[in-house]
Amino acid sequence: MEFSTSLRECRARLRISQLELAHRAGTSQRHVSFMESGRSAPGRTMVLRLADSLGLSLRECNELLLTAGYAPAYPESGVHGAAIAPVRQALERVLTGHLPWPALVVDGSGALVAANSAFDRLVEGADPELCAVGANVYRLALHPRGLGPRVANLADWARHILVRLRQDTAAGSAELYTELSALVPESAGGGEPLGFAVPLVLRSPRGELRLFTTVTTFATATDVTLAELKLEAFLPADERTARLLAEEGSEEREVRGGRRP
Repeated sequence: MEFSTSLRECRARLRISQLELAHRAGTSQRHVSFMESGRSAPGRTMVLRLADSLGLSLRECNELLLTAGYAPAYPESGVHGAAIAPVRQALERVLTGHLPWPALVVDGSGALVAANSAFDRLVEGADPELCAVGANVYRLALHPRGLGPRVANLADWARHILVRLRQDTAAGSAELYTELSALVPESAGGGEPLGFAVPLVLRSPRGELRLFTTVTTFATATDVTLAELKLEAFLPADERTARLLAEEGSEEREVRGGRRP
């Protein structure tokens, strides 16, 4: 794709006018118009300013630079790269410290990188292939062989998952979105909203679990891989859920994770 087309599509997707983009980037609307029409070729610094003004991710910024004929500005080390090793060690300590509540780490493609032992209780009964390291967690959350049949409020939870998938530009392929959309039931069938968040209401052999989630990212990352890593932690939404999870997992202190298959 040419730079002019890429810039125009990014701006349109974010619903930002040429005038607004020009104001943010410190240039003129005429210059933005010329760049979008291919009549003006931007310098590397201008491309970086435009990417920052559009709020693009590091990956998207690199892609915009490539369309303009420039080398990427940000490295992509890979989850198992040496540069990411200290981060993985820190995340494993966080995963262990979050026990007895489930927690996992997901990469930019939506693949499971690591999880603590409480995650195994969360996905018990699911197809092992869907919850193995490297499997897509969005698919796991809704698939009939994943968590789908155990989610009491599947319609509400599914809509939450689809919104996240749509917002996650790195993982949100059209094919995956279409696949998971077909799994959403027409009406809700379970738990009530908490008032502040959509809970995951999960059936288990020990009773119903009610959980809400938090997602942590590395806001100051300058590496594409690190910027796309997400730590998702589940927290009990009521005392009964807290008690059930604590009774089963208070002695467990394991973290599982490894290379993708």
